[in-house]
Amino acid sequence: MIIAVSKRKPVDDIMVAYEAGHRVFGENRVQELVEKQPLLPGDIQWHMIGHLQTNKVKYIAGFVDMIHSVDSLKLARAIDQEAHKNDRVIPVLLQVHIAEEESKFGFSESALNSLLISKELSFLQNIRIDGLMGMATFTEDMKKVRSEFRYLREVFSRVKNAYFAGSDNFRQISMGMSGDYAIAIEEGSTMIRVGTVIFGARTY
Repeated sequence: MIIAVSKRKPVDDIMVAYEAGHRVFGENRVQELVEKQPLLPGDIQWHMIGHLQTNKVKYIAGFVDMIHSVDSLKLARAIDQEAHKNDRVIPVLLQVHIAEEESKFGFSESALNSLLISKELSFLQNIRIDGLMGMATFTEDMKKVRSEFRYLREVFSRVKNAYFAGSDNFRQISMGMSGDYAIAIEEGSTMIRVGTVIFGARTY
C-alpha cells in the first residue's frame, strides 16, 4: 500500500492526487489532519503516521483509519479509550526503534515482547494490532538502511509467530519513505509512506 504523505501540502494538491485515483493519505501532525479531513472527500483513508501525544488522540479517534506510531502502553490505552467513546475499533501499528538515532521513537524488541505478554494490553478491546512500523536512520548509507529494514522484518516474523500466528490482521510492515522505499519493498514492506515523490519537495 502506498500512503501519500500530505503533510504541509494544501487541500488542492491532495485533491489532484485524489482525482488521479489515490485514496490513502498520511499526516504526521494532529492539528493539520483535523483541519484537512472535513475539507476533503469522505472516502479518503487517513493514516496518522507521526508521533502522537495521548492528549490529542481524542481529536482524530472518530475518523482515523490507522495509527502507525503506537510507541507505549499509555498511548495504546488512550487510543482504546477514545475508540470506545466513538464505538470504533481502531487499527494500529506498534512502532519499533530500528534506527541509530536516539531521537527516533519506538519499542526495543524486548520492550515489545513485554508489552505483548502484558495483561494490560489484553484488556484493550477497541484497538486492533495490525503489524509493526519503523523509521530507518536518516543517512545516505543505504546498506545501513537496508539492514535496519531487514531487522524490522525479522522482528515482525518473530512477533507474528509468537503472538499472532492465528491472526489474519497482523500482516502489515510500515517502512520506507521517498528516499528508500525501493529498499523497503525489497525487504518486505507492505506499506510505504511517500510524500516527495508524489507531491514534490515541501516548503518549510
